[in-house]
Amino acid sequence: MFNLLDRCSGFIGSTDDYNEADIVLVGAPMDFTVSFRPGTRMGPQAIRQVSIGLEEYSVILDRDLSDYSYFDAGDIALPFGHVELSLQRIGQVVGQILNDEKFPVVMGGEHLISLPVIEQVAAKYPGLKLLHFDAHADLRENYMGQPLSHASVIRHAVELVGGQNVYQFGIRSGTREEFAYARENTNMFVGKVIEPLKKLLPELQGSPIHITLDIDVVDPAYAPGTGTAEPGGCSSGEILEAIYMLKDFNVVGFDLVEISPVYDHSERTAILGSKLIREAILSFGKAKQKKG
Repeated sequence: MFNLLDRCSGFIGSTDDYNEADIVLVGAPMDFTVSFRPGTRMGPQAIRQVSIGLEEYSVILDRDLSDYSYFDAGDIALPFGHVELSLQRIGQVVGQILNDEKFPVVMGGEHLISLPVIEQVAAKYPGLKLLHFDAHADLRENYMGQPLSHASVIRHAVELVGGQNVYQFGIRSGTREEFAYARENTNMFVGKVIEPLKKLLPELQGSPIHITLDIDVVDPAYAPGTGTAEPGGCSSGEILEAIYMLKDFNVVGFDLVEISPVYDHSERTAILGSKLIREAILSFGKAKQKKG
């Protein structure tokens, strides 16, 4: 079906039947353009491995994973060091998931892996609104001369969906030029997550939404396992609340990036990532039809 690596360790409760699943999880283990500390290629497997520690029931949502059908496709086999070909392969996999009328949940990997995901989701859903949760603006034209970088992913996304459809939450790091660009082109909320999201909910109603969530939007006190940690972020509870606030909206895609387990021996960053994936499945997926 896909060009994948070993599926030996799937996300808790995932089905073995791709065809019956409404949601497909897939890992994109790429960290070729990181600007500080590598290691996010290990993120998808870390998320899966700690997921066994989660309950399948979410008391906040009053929903249970057993009522949802989701398939963990494993990690995409990427040619190490080849950025453009890797992005192409990620796009092909996500495109197939969407063509099969399934909801993609993509686990990175560095934030650049979100670009082909957003491209495919935007092609499927015209008028897409992009919700970007991150510590960093990611609006550079290039990083050290390279236009394809985890520091430029949202700049490219603006070209795909239009800056008026890009909403950036929790941003607290970037260049002077990036913030000037944001004031002219995107909807950026510096350092804030919950308050601006609440105000925006009426504007988001009815539109297709893709969520791209960089784990470093969360303060490193809660999520230290990331390559470019930035103090002053939201709490783990606040980022979960953001997911809950969007549960009744038309969310059509979700990606979670930049978990780098080597920098967190407690595994709490991966555990938070696993819980975010669980809550995304329960918030944005369709419950199975009850028989009888």
